[in-house]
Amino acid sequence: MKIILTHEVSGLGAAGDVVDVKDGYARNYLVPRGFAIRWTKGGEKDVAQIRRARKIHEIATIEQANEIKAQLEGTKVRLAVRSGDAGRLFGSVTPADIAAAIKTAGGPDVDKRRVELGSPIKTLGAHQVSVRLHPEVAAKLGVEVVAA
Repeated sequence: MKIILTHEVSGLGAAGDVVDVKDGYARNYLVPRGFAIRWTKGGEKDVAQIRRARKIHEIATIEQANEIKAQLEGTKVRLAVRSGDAGRLFGSVTPADIAAAIKTAGGPDVDKRRVELGSPIKTLGAHQVSVRLHPEVAAKLGVEVVAA
């Protein structure tokens, strides 16, 4: 099935790309979550608009991505969350929480979809998080989760 991506999807493509995927993947995952729309001849006109919007938000060059990487890696991020007695969190830390904590700590504005968690953060302590700034540049960021 041909679809038009409306958001960046890891391993598949960026917003505005027209890709061919299995029918079930498109019907059950991409379209319901708003990551893609079905391709039609009329929808092809939307591709230009999606690509214009992507250019506004994307990091254009590797040099620019490396500058932001240096800023991120120099930022100390502390995130205060509610936890139980044993250090387990009530819920987990989400990429949106981390993006907001980076901005609060004085770092650059990072889109939550660029924050990649290896596994859900459900305990207090120091954790390593990756921020994918460009297809070739990713920043490693230390996040300290403390009790509120």
